[in-house]
Amino acid sequence: MGANKVVQKSKEAKMKAAMAGGKSKKKKWSKGKVKEKLANLVMFDQATYDKMLKEIPKAKLITTAIVSERLKVNGSVARQAIRHLEEKGLIAPVGERSSSMLIYTRNIAGGD
Repeated sequence: MGANKVVQKSKEAKMKAAMAGGKSKKKKWSKGKVKEKLANLVMFDQATYDKMLKEIPKAKLITTAIVSERLKVNGSVARQAIRHLEEKGLIAPVGERSSSMLIYTRNIAGGD
């Protein structure tokens, strides 16, 4: 009979431990990092266009991402800007042109 009481006590102890554990706050899932939305321009205004003509040809490395970041324009606008500057002869492509990644540098020759 005495052995039975010991088992009973451990069950009670287990219940108390379980109840005590239940009182603590439930773990909440973190929402993860929320990337802030970029309010980039989807068209060139005159000020941005002038800034593009002045600043971008001076950069050592010119990619879509860099142009987009510096001028706060969309990626598609940045790609068009790069093409525009290349046509004007202000920048030169680095190596073979790849459709996936446009990499340019400033024109050292100063217009071939």
